[in-house]
Amino acid sequence: MSFLEKPSPGRLLLDDTVPLTAVIEASQNLQSHTEYIVRVQRGVSSENTLSSSSSLQVCGITLPLPPKKLIGNMDREFIAERQRGLQTYLDSITQHPLLSSSLYVKKFLDPNNYSANYTEIALQQVSMFFRSDPKWEVLEPLKDMGWRIRKKYFLIKNKELPKERYLLSWVDLGPDKFLSDKDLQSAMKLLTSLSTPYLCPLLFSSTGESSALLIRPFSERGSLRDHICKCLLDESYLKKYCNPKKSQGLELQQIKQYGRQILEGLKLLHDGGVFFGHLHASNVIVDDGVCRLMDVENGMLGVPSALRPAFTQLRKINSTESVDVFCFGHLLYEMTYGRPPDSVPIDQYPAVPYTSVVSVLQSILSTEACKSGMPTVSQLIQTPVCLRIVTYLTPSPPLQVPSRLKEALKTAKESLERRLHEEQRVLHQHRRLTRAQSHHGSEEEKKRRKILARKKSRQSAYENEEDVSVRNNNNSGSGASSPPTCPSSPTPPSTTGMARCLSVCLSVLSSVCPSLSFDSIGQTV
Repeated sequence: MSFLEKPSPGRLLLDDTVPLTAVIEASQNLQSHTEYIVRVQRGVSSENTLSSSSSLQVCGITLPLPPKKLIGNMDREFIAERQRGLQTYLDSITQHPLLSSSLYVKKFLDPNNYSANYTEIALQQVSMFFRSDPKWEVLEPLKDMGWRIRKKYFLIKNKELPKERYLLSWVDLGPDKFLSDKDLQSAMKLLTSLSTPYLCPLLFSSTGESSALLIRPFSERGSLRDHICKCLLDESYLKKYCNPKKSQGLELQQIKQYGRQILEGLKLLHDGGVFFGHLHASNVIVDDGVCRLMDVENGMLGVPSALRPAFTQLRKINSTESVDVFCFGHLLYEMTYGRPPDSVPIDQYPAVPYTSVVSVLQSILSTEACKSGMPTVSQLIQTPVCLRIVTYLTPSPPLQVPSRLKEALKTAKESLERRLHEEQRVLHQHRRLTRAQSHHGSEEEKKRRKILARKKSRQSAYENEEDVSVRNNNNSGSGASSPPTCPSSPTPPSTTGMARCLSVCLSVLSSVCPSLSFDSIGQTV
């Protein structure tokens, strides 16, 4: 039964993982205060121009907000200095993976797209669901449990089993939803019927044209990331994960055991033609020593991956399977060092006694791996880290996916990969353009262009001088330039020139020998 609302006409599905950048372009004095003009850009294409938030203080990170000034705060030098400080502050927020994705930052930088009250929308949908199925009851909303802006969580119970606790999540469908509504319902029905130790069971699902509602068991022990960070489940995710004080890597045996179980879950999905793409420490539940993958339905619902900004930079990650391998490398790094990597690729690893684990990390996260390709899930299971691990669990039977749904999943997978390829192409072109502009504007390049321009100027001047010299040589001895001659028909000498020459000779001879008479000769000439 579908009870969820229909989307409004022209509803835009935004990818919330696309990073926002903010650049202070100008400032202006308005009465007794200064207003800074900030240009906000989503990704590498669109722009929005807008005119801080104390809610970010819960993250525990020292943010470089420049100090204010009571006297002299309108001075030009102080305004310029404060503008530089505010730009550093904005950069530190927009470049932090968790802070940049928080609703506080999104709403401040892009209020047009993030002004909706998603908690209120979720409550309305949950209330409609409870009216249709009265056996469920809300115990409390779980505020700030996850980083997704368009996903809300509630702790609920079944009136028929009052001691059991369940997790209800409401989520907006995302831009990567390529399944039809009918195929999506079939896929969700498949997930609710699965019974495997490597996947967190999904008890109930209901999908509409714009959102979905899901119910699964509630894990009071939290996620694998809670276990690594040694934090409580009910704390805000910003407080728990932005700057954890007690985070610590796992023991080698745990890394091997958990790694093997996670790979078995991925292999089960891949063999069944189900794409995931959302593997990270918060989507892994540890239950009695067994790791179970959570939110497997995210890919089908079109929700973008949390690590999408990272793997869109790497063109060799061009399939849903390679995305899962990349996410596994990210997770393995966090299990080893107690924190996720700052950036990828990674060629230098902190000292750790687990050399076998580092070799697996290098095969996934190194520069060479990101350029030439990564191993498959089956190949990772055969590595020494996972090969000798005994799971002690009953092998899961392969997923029984109906042929029609399998074909629909294959088509949706291809559409998802095409969108990934297009985004990678745009980013690649943008990086090339940025490098070219940076090179063109560098001091070294400016100096090179000046030297080249001077050389061209000197060469041009030298060539002009040569042309003038040649023309002067050709014109010497004559009042006018001589016309071109043909070797086969020589030009007769000019009679005018000969007459002038003879006249000069006659006048010289007359002066020397006045007794001679040359009148008849002169007349003849």
